[in-house]
Amino acid sequence: MEDRTAGLLNPLQLAYMGDAVWEIVVRSRLIHQQKSVRHMHTECVQSVNAAAQARNLEKILPLLTEEEKAIVLRGRNAHSRHPAPRHQNPADYSEATGFEALLGYLYLTERYDRIHEIQETIFYEEAADGA
Repeated sequence: MEDRTAGLLNPLQLAYMGDAVWEIVVRSRLIHQQKSVRHMHTECVQSVNAAAQARNLEKILPLLTEEEKAIVLRGRNAHSRHPAPRHQNPADYSEATGFEALLGYLYLTERYDRIHEIQETIFYEEAADGA
């Protein structure tokens, strides 16, 4: 999809796609860790939620281009017809929508290398924090 066409999509549509992209990224990483499916599912749920995605956005924000920051801002400011889920902080939910919108945009514009750079930055920092 051309940048202009993807840029015209509703940011919630971008976030819808980006949510799926991030879940695939996380599941792809977990599948190689020789864990049970139940354990992989638990770890995936911990990585694919509003709070975790808000933290991910915080990690990558300084590395984003102006174009990418604009997509994040559109996602953050998007208002769905429903409030944030009860168990999610509304601020985290907004940040997560920005993160997802960015991933959806990058996926739809076929910038797979950029998605890979973002995921490596996030997972590298997680490994460093856990060490």
